Amino acid sequence: MSPVTIAPTPTTLDNAVWHALSGPQAPVAHGGPLARRYHPDISIFGALPDQVTPETWTALAALIATDGPDGAAVLFRDVVEPPTGWTEHLRVPGWQMTGAGAEARPAPAAAHVQRLGADDVADMLDLIARTEPGPFQLRTIELGRYIGVRDETGELVAMAGERMRLDGHTEISAVCTDPDHRGRGLAGLLVRDLVADITSRAEVPFLHVASTNVGAIRLYESLGFTKRREVMAVMVQPPTDDGGSPPPPATASELTRCR
Repeated sequence: MSPVTIAPTPTTLDNAVWHALSGPQAPVAHGGPLARRYHPDISIFGALPDQVTPETWTALAALIATDGPDGAAVLFRDVVEPPTGWTEHLRVPGWQMTGAGAEARPAPAAAHVQRLGADDVADMLDLIARTEPGPFQLRTIELGRYIGVRDETGELVAMAGERMRLDGHTEISAVCTDPDHRGRGLAGLLVRDLVADITSRAEVPFLHVASTNVGAIRLYESLGFTKRREVMAVMVQPPTDDGGSPPPPATASELTRCR
């Protein structure tokens, strides 16, 4: 049997980070018409316009320079080809999945799902460290609604939330469950609740997942998400002042945790 070819209709989802930072999330964006990025405490993602030119890379380099010698950007799109002289530290292939027909079901009261806020960030970061779903920063929670489940001791054992927002779409992200609590359907419970909330706003949920995370892909497909296109998460840095290659930034470890 020949492999299925996925040929999505071109939309803003093809360059989701750019259209988020140029649209609904412009208030948390740094940069301008040639390059944009989130504040480093919110997300490590940067973005270039749909049409990439040498000038856009120059603008991105200027944005990165504001972070000092350890500055970097993670670009998240289907094709990332840094110019000569730039350093590519990591490249993680993944899938963009859409949930136009995903199962929407608010969590029942008996599930004790709670809204997570600023006071929960320390617990959220601890769960992220234990489960490694991908990048999550101190202020990522500012991007949308995050929900979670705590066990009988009060420990946060599962969470999921909203990250990128662009016209008509909201991304589900940071879906993770403590290893000791897997197999209870907590991830599906939280994703269904988020889908219900997103679709109630007449928006379409979508998400990103590493190609190697077959278990998560299987879960999302069981919930009604479908693969839309392949994407790459690539960490890049511009040349140093002396023309050399910079060392990997401290945030490089966050990209290696993409699942």
